Order: sequence, then C-alpha cells, then structure tokens
Amino acid sequence: MSCQCGHNDDAAKQEALQKALDKYKIVKGGLIPLLQEAQEIYGYLPKEVMQQISRGMGIPFSKTFGVVTFYAQFHLKPRGRNIIRVCQGTACHVRGASKVFDGVSKKLGVGKNGTTGDLRYTLETVACLGACGLAPVMMVNDDTHGRLTPDKAVSTLEKYE
Repeated sequence: MSCQCGHNDDAAKQEALQKALDKYKIVKGGLIPLLQEAQEIYGYLPKEVMQQISRGMGIPFSKTFGVVTFYAQFHLKPRGRNIIRVCQGTACHVRGASKVFDGVSKKLGVGKNGTTGDLRYTLETVACLGACGLAPVMMVNDDTHGRLTPDKAVSTLEKYE
C-alpha cells in the first residue's frame, strides 16, 4: 500500500505479513505459500521479512533462506514494476536476440537481471518464450512483442513508462 506521496506504508505491509503468518503457521507445508504471500506484499523478500517468517514459523533461518534461494519464483532484491524478459532460445538467437537485449540493456542502463534505479524495469533473459515464429521476442509483463529489432524493442518500452 502507498500513501498519496508515493511512500510505502510499512505498517500496512507489516499488518498484512502478520495476518499471513497467523494463517500459515498452523498449516503443514505452509512455508512456501507464506513466502509467496510475503513476496506479494513486499515485491521481494527482504532479509528482515525472512527472519520474521522463520521466527513465526519456528524454523531456522537457514531453512527459510534455502527454500527462497532454491526456487526461481522468489527474489531477494527489489524488482521493477515492469519485468522485461528477452528470449535467448535458438530461433531468437539466430534472428538477433543478443542485439535486442543489448539495445534494451543500453537504453535502461542495466545488465542481465538488473533493475533500474527508479524501480520501473527489471531486465532478464529466458531460455524460451514459446513464440519462435515471432523471433526475436521479448515479453514485458504479460505482453509478448515479436519480430523485434533493437530500435523496435526500445520504442516498445515507451508504452510502459
């Protein structure tokens, strides 16, 4: 939650986390859904949140951290509001995906798995997006963009500013 000035409402997040903790601490196998809910609240899993979850669940921090680092769905650093995934699969690679990635990377000023300072974008690569006929392809959030050139990829980002 945010106030009108755009600052995060830490008390509301803390309250939401406590509700989730209360819900899952009595559920066998509740750690993963609790971590998912915590990540939904915070956008990622800060160390302090994982420590609070460990205490609340009565499990060692090392177990919580192990689960978080094992599953790719969990993130330890803040991520952008817009997640950009540039396909690096064979069809995309052959049709210039590395140049598309480089163009987007240069425009945003971040590398692979980087997040812009304003938290607007996170740039990732993926093995395949399953849209080989549109290669090279990138996704921004849930939107697929195909037949890209570096310039077309960069101009596509303007829709998300």
